[in-house]
Amino acid sequence: MFYPGLVSISFRDHSPEEIISEAAKCGLHSIEWGSDVHAPRQDKSILTEVATAQTEATISCCSYGSYFRLGFTPMQELTEYIRAAKLLGTRIIRIWAGRKKASDCSEEERQTFLALCTQAAEIAREQDVVLCLECHRRSYTETKEGALELMKHVNSPHFRMYWQPNPDISVEENISYIRSLREYITHVHVFHWVTDQRLPLRDGLTVWEKYLSELNGDHHLLLEFMPDDRIESLAEETKALHELIRLHAD
Repeated sequence: MFYPGLVSISFRDHSPEEIISEAAKCGLHSIEWGSDVHAPRQDKSILTEVATAQTEATISCCSYGSYFRLGFTPMQELTEYIRAAKLLGTRIIRIWAGRKKASDCSEEERQTFLALCTQAAEIAREQDVVLCLECHRRSYTETKEGALELMKHVNSPHFRMYWQPNPDISVEENISYIRSLREYITHVHVFHWVTDQRLPLRDGLTVWEKYLSELNGDHHLLLEFMPDDRIESLAEETKALHELIRLHAD
């Protein structure tokens, strides 16, 4: 089952109210709120306002897009992000896996990072939340080998993965990443890029059909960034996302 949603940082220049309104008009089910602009972790009043507004619009918060970066952000801040996520109504928090891909880490760096991941997963277990690593370039999870190493080492249902295509590698390599990690993948960030050129999702439906066919279980498919950065383009991107979900269902 796939649920259409949106990553709020697609529209950093717009208010949460504007984003909720547009998402509801387009028939989106959920929003991942970014902690940098729309849902700052330490501002309880804003978090409460966002939670109330989304509930009134019958939209859920599927995840909290934090900028907690393992190995760089002080570990004590993790509890603040967890508290904020719960106020927004979600148990899933996106975090970042350092600043180096696994193959660029020394053995000492690798062991230190694995220990930090284990520590973070234990905090998540105690707080009954799920930490999901951004599948991103220039991080430990850039490659499927690094991501799979973390998942197997930590071995916790409270420590999981997001997935998004890496525009630097081929479709076949992206599919291989999904196949290696699919039992750990929660949400999916959806966009269509060729290298770093943003293109309409409709142009990439054939490729995305292949990606979705490799996924197991239920997933929120979250539109991330518009091809032109305009909120007015959300309607067309959402139409393409709904079409993609229908194609997969057929």
